[in-house]
Amino acid sequence: MDHDAVQSIAATIEAMKPEFAMLSDGIWDFAELKFEEKRSSELLAKTLEDNGFSLRRGMAGMETAFVGDFGSGKPVIAFLGEFDALAAMSQVADTAAHKALVDGAAGHGCGHNLLGVGSLMAAIALARYMKANNLQGTVRYYGCPGEEGGSGKTFMVRAGLFDDVDTALTWHPAPFNGVRSTNNLAVIEYYYRFKGIAAHAANAAHLGRSALDAVELMNVGVNFLREHMPQDCRVHYAITDTGGKAANVVQARAEVLYLIRAPEMKQALDLAERVEKVARGAAMMTETEVEIVFDTASTNLLPNITLETAMHVNMTALGPIAFDEADLAFARSIQQTFTDEAIRSSIRLYQIKGDVFSNAKIDGSTPLHLGLREFEGHSHFRAGSTDVGDVSWVTPTAQCWTPAWAIGTNPHTWQVVAQGKSAAAHKAMAHAAKALATTGLSLMTTPELLAAAKAEWADKTEGQAYICPIPDHVMPGSVHSR
Repeated sequence: MDHDAVQSIAATIEAMKPEFAMLSDGIWDFAELKFEEKRSSELLAKTLEDNGFSLRRGMAGMETAFVGDFGSGKPVIAFLGEFDALAAMSQVADTAAHKALVDGAAGHGCGHNLLGVGSLMAAIALARYMKANNLQGTVRYYGCPGEEGGSGKTFMVRAGLFDDVDTALTWHPAPFNGVRSTNNLAVIEYYYRFKGIAAHAANAAHLGRSALDAVELMNVGVNFLREHMPQDCRVHYAITDTGGKAANVVQARAEVLYLIRAPEMKQALDLAERVEKVARGAAMMTETEVEIVFDTASTNLLPNITLETAMHVNMTALGPIAFDEADLAFARSIQQTFTDEAIRSSIRLYQIKGDVFSNAKIDGSTPLHLGLREFEGHSHFRAGSTDVGDVSWVTPTAQCWTPAWAIGTNPHTWQVVAQGKSAAAHKAMAHAAKALATTGLSLMTTPELLAAAKAEWADKTEGQAYICPIPDHVMPGSVHSR
């Protein structure tokens, strides 16, 4: 891309940073859970409107989902924004001590306050550049609720909201800077609700049928199943209802939630059938009944190397993030809450092998990633799941990562929340916005790049039509029996 264009967009975003840092901090303060993000959603939507975007609210059956458009015609470049928090993750900001801000309250343990605003900055900066340079096309921002266990984007895809999109771009806070192509896992979630018969556990235990026994037997059975499922699959569970706290009562109800992950959705569904057999077997053994209740699902991510390469080129042109000594000092204090193994594990997980700018090896001795991760041009296995996967199956999609967190930080931890308002996080957010906006501009002004991204997507999806993993009758935030 033209050097002047990169610098123009970067300067626009730098000028926006103070205002949008406050916006991100406001969403951090709201810390709203999936499908309840009313204030966060409205704040983002109003900012789009104030910047000349037309808005559609309440999309795909979700009150907090919205879509904003600027411009008209092709190409349609989409930016994905998230803004939901995590339950019981409240934490005081800007401290390296684990201390809840409000006991039991939610907190932004995955950095979505930064994610949603960073994508917003990118969309607005690109729109301003388009207007100033009379460019044809549409910039679109998707306000995507409920990423954490809600699969908001999956519902938006099911509703056809991405059908006219040419490419989608997003990012995520991380302990590193750069592009990392990943194959995320498909995931499907079910509740297994057992119903038994209550009885006095001493006087009449023979009359009882324990739903809790059924849950425990199911968990044992699935643990044995782990040896006999594909290596890259994952199965997790949480007992969500033990049937009460009285030990001298045979529990008449109990419930367990299972997340079943696999490299492809078909594999996840096949594995779910095996888990179901274990559940029904546990019910037979305990003479209880089991109700299997669908919760949500997301498809595996389909990487696009063409888009990811273009994003890496733009991140190289942008240069390193200007972290200062205060940023490093705070990150170092956060790192002191980690073990050495946690730091090494973070480097291995994200495969931060080297630095484009200095060719230095990343070893964790510097608390923040100061350079740019090398891009290998191929995908890596990643065991997590995201509803970005569903978007990637209907339009070419790419994402980058920027170092909002100290090296060693794991998502869904109090350390993420503590760093969510830091100056370093704001710098990383703005840097992500620059990477997204410049890549969007590359796609608008280089037809051959857009065509190559679409050709790669078409090749990878040939003979594999997207099938939404959420049944048509299931609505956001609801659960349904099979």
